[in-house]
Amino acid sequence: MKKVMITGAAGLIGRMLRARWQGQWALVLVDRAEMEPAGPHETVVRCDLSDHAAMQRAMQGVDAVVHLGGISTEAPWADIRDSNIEGCYQTFEAARLAGVRRIVFASSNHAIGFYPRSTPLTGAEPVRPDTRYGVSKAFGEALASYYADKFGLTAVCLRIGTARSPDEPGELRHLSTWISHRDLAQLIERSIEADVHFEIVFGASNNREGWWPDEAQRRIGYAPQDSADDWRGRVTEHANDRDPIARDLQGGIYCSWENTRGATPR
Repeated sequence: MKKVMITGAAGLIGRMLRARWQGQWALVLVDRAEMEPAGPHETVVRCDLSDHAAMQRAMQGVDAVVHLGGISTEAPWADIRDSNIEGCYQTFEAARLAGVRRIVFASSNHAIGFYPRSTPLTGAEPVRPDTRYGVSKAFGEALASYYADKFGLTAVCLRIGTARSPDEPGELRHLSTWISHRDLAQLIERSIEADVHFEIVFGASNNREGWWPDEAQRRIGYAPQDSADDWRGRVTEHANDRDPIARDLQGGIYCSWENTRGATPR
């Protein structure tokens, strides 16, 4: 049975994957937060990702890492630095030392949030992060490329759109960015199994108004089954949709936070 580590296992996506993968793979579940006790073929590890020794111990025998751990929204720099920068580095380094084959890194659409909504993206464009959080995701993508090229630790970076609880779009922007839990689980599974060296892949469901015509999705075998279009007409305008900066940019309201420029970047 393949052994898969999930960091950030106590979070929304981590809990969803744990429930779906029970019995499919042996799971090593890592988080500093409290988690449900270990079930069959599960190991629960409570530690901080920046704890080098603890991460090395937990990584032994692992075949693939799904790195979800870290702060999942904007936060002060010290918090982003400790969780999303140092924690990310220690995860990759522990994986390298343990001989792990694949890391699936949970990046974010906020690594490219300052692109206009009118600009379709393929993943080959320069990053344009919209927050310190987005900067940390751009860092993780660069780190993944470095570890793949220098050490052969193959990597797939997923620029995840909008995964929510409840599992449905919540504002008009999500009609372009939403990814269902079912599609996200499939995307991560394909990323674990794909025969690739390094890829950046956008993570969205089959949304008609999507901004990311992504060939990399097809290269790893991802075929989304759900669509935000099924919610069209039931999603009402949110305050975020009316923000004069947020409504023009892919990162939405993340682009407005702390923005002192006073105009929409182009």
